[in-house]
Amino acid sequence: MKAKHFRDLQVWQHSMSLARSVYGITQGYPQSEVFGLAQQMRRAAVSIPSNIAEGHGRLSDKSFALFLSQARGSLNELETQLELSIQLGFIEAAQCVSAIQKIDELARMLNALLTTVRRPSTQSR
Repeated sequence: MKAKHFRDLQVWQHSMSLARSVYGITQGYPQSEVFGLAQQMRRAAVSIPSNIAEGHGRLSDKSFALFLSQARGSLNELETQLELSIQLGFIEAAQCVSAIQKIDELARMLNALLTTVRRPSTQSR
C-alpha cells in the first residue's frame, strides 16, 4: 500500500478529477458568484488533493491521517456547496451527477485509506 509519491495514490488522482469537474461546473455561475460560492467551491475542491499530497509528504501515519481527515472535511464542504448551488438555481441537478458520484467514491476511498493509515503497524512510513 505504501506509495512512493502522492501522485501514485488513486485517491489523489480521483480528487484531481473532481477538482477539474468543479472548475467546469462553476464556469457557468452568475457573475455575482465569481467571488462567492463558485470561489468557495473551487477552494474546497482544490483542498482535497492538496491535503492528500501534503499529508503524504509528512512521512508519518499520524500526520497523514490528520490531512486525510481534513480532505474528508473539504469533501463534505464541497458536497454541501453543490447542493446549495442546485437549491439556488445556479446549476441543474443533472449538471453535477458525475461530481456527486465522484464525491461518494472519494468518501469511500478516504475512509478506507484512513482506516488503513490508523491501523497500528510495526513499520513506519
